[in-house]
Amino acid sequence: MTRKEYADFLLPNIIHDVEYYEKKYPERDLKEDAIVVRVAPSPTGFVHFGTLFQGQLNHNLAKNSEGVFYLRIEDTDQKREVENGIAEIIEAFRFYNISYQEGPISKEEEKGNYGPYIQSKRSDIYGAYVKYMVEQDLAYPSFATEQELENLRSQQENSKSRIGYYGRYATDRNLSMEEVIKKVKNKEEYVFRLKSPGNFDNKIVFHDLVKGKVEMPENDIDHVILKRDGLPTYHFAHVIDDHLMHTTHITRGDEWLSSLPLHLQMFEMLGFKTPKYAHISPIMKEENGKRRKISKRKDPEANVFEFKRRGIPIEVIKQYLMTVVNSNFEEWFEQNENSDIDQFKVTFDKMNVSGALFDMEKIINLSKNFISHLTKEELYERVLTWALEYDEAFAILLKNYKEDSLAMLNIERESEKPRKDYSAYRDIFDNIWYIYDEKFHISKEQYEFAKIQDPSEIASILKLYLEEYFDESDSEEIWFDKMKQLCDRLGYASNMKEYKKNPESFKGNVADVSTVIRVAITSKKQTPNLYDILKILGKERIKERFQIWI
Repeated sequence: MTRKEYADFLLPNIIHDVEYYEKKYPERDLKEDAIVVRVAPSPTGFVHFGTLFQGQLNHNLAKNSEGVFYLRIEDTDQKREVENGIAEIIEAFRFYNISYQEGPISKEEEKGNYGPYIQSKRSDIYGAYVKYMVEQDLAYPSFATEQELENLRSQQENSKSRIGYYGRYATDRNLSMEEVIKKVKNKEEYVFRLKSPGNFDNKIVFHDLVKGKVEMPENDIDHVILKRDGLPTYHFAHVIDDHLMHTTHITRGDEWLSSLPLHLQMFEMLGFKTPKYAHISPIMKEENGKRRKISKRKDPEANVFEFKRRGIPIEVIKQYLMTVVNSNFEEWFEQNENSDIDQFKVTFDKMNVSGALFDMEKIINLSKNFISHLTKEELYERVLTWALEYDEAFAILLKNYKEDSLAMLNIERESEKPRKDYSAYRDIFDNIWYIYDEKFHISKEQYEFAKIQDPSEIASILKLYLEEYFDESDSEEIWFDKMKQLCDRLGYASNMKEYKKNPESFKGNVADVSTVIRVAITSKKQTPNLYDILKILGKERIKERFQIWI
């Protein structure tokens, strides 16, 4: 039996050969220095912040080199795949406006000429290359059972040997074709393993775009490349896919650095052009003075949709991602604040070698600044869109009180130093709820009166103010003059300097009286500009609120 007949026997259902796929996926017609990159998440849980980070990085690399950024779904571990996992990955990139030129646009549809971009749909491709490797004596079937592999591991641990299927431990490697055929006919299950030509005592030296010079032992382990279910392992699929999709740069987490010797070996064995690698350090969190990886289990913000639920603008997340990608981005952004951040050109030498620290406080500050510079109309529409998905009751109030909401959101927005009360759309209801009449049903204990606490004194201030000193047509200057007149009449200091000199001569000061009015109409002692809130509510609603307290 020839090796071709042998390969046909082992893999009889492969439709096409490698020559077919090499012709089907020709070199891309791009300029010489164009970068082709991908992000390749697995649908085994929620979309991780690190995936978004890698997507933003690759989007920028491709855009600034006139290259291609594509999405590939690595779903070969189907036991761990979660429901709607692929849809959530696609939605994450759509929502955060990180566009890819090729890849799935749903589980059924995709765009691009180098697909399928979902690995579970590429089984014939992987089979064709395994078949070729068997023909070339670069791979072989292995019949070792799970129990046999566990026994082998225990044996290696007891003898303090390296763990793995290699050298004298790789017993199936030496099976003859006749022995293999007999086992197959006996219906023994098998996987396909790489027939590694490596020697662990040899060293490979490689330049990583982030880590720099890397020196590691050569791979000599016969790793599984095709599982019993006909799906490839990550190692094999990565090499085949990145070759056929003509990926020029592979950016991935540095947890894969230890697999680099295997991947380089497979590229060489198959005669493929080796892409450039950039192994990125994980995003870290500080906890009790120590650093750890951001965790799916411990950190809700590891889930990219947590920011959406909070209502943090996508522009803020993209801006923050770029500060994590390159250390010089913030300096560039300060000088180009009104520019599209995609114009910033990422370089690998400015990436953090040890791992960037995740900084939620920084995200909040960036968000406060961004929201403070939106127009009232922009903010209203954004908050309404968020509320329609996450807070239906608030959305109804926003619609029913549109003009009041717009006016409330606009308070101190057009000044040189706009207020920065809101870190997310989720914050806004808690800051403005009191303008909605339906919500203003509170107990006496909820009023945050400060210095002036006596109920009869509060009632006197409210009654006199409404009857003699409030006029909806007053300018802010006239309104404040009347507030001072009210203070003088009631024995409160209208002039703060006089009050500070002789506090014992007065019952309080103009700020104390203003606080009484503020609390009576909002229940809160700290709010945006009181004059603006009074104008929004109008005299009749103010009267009703005074009466509620009284």
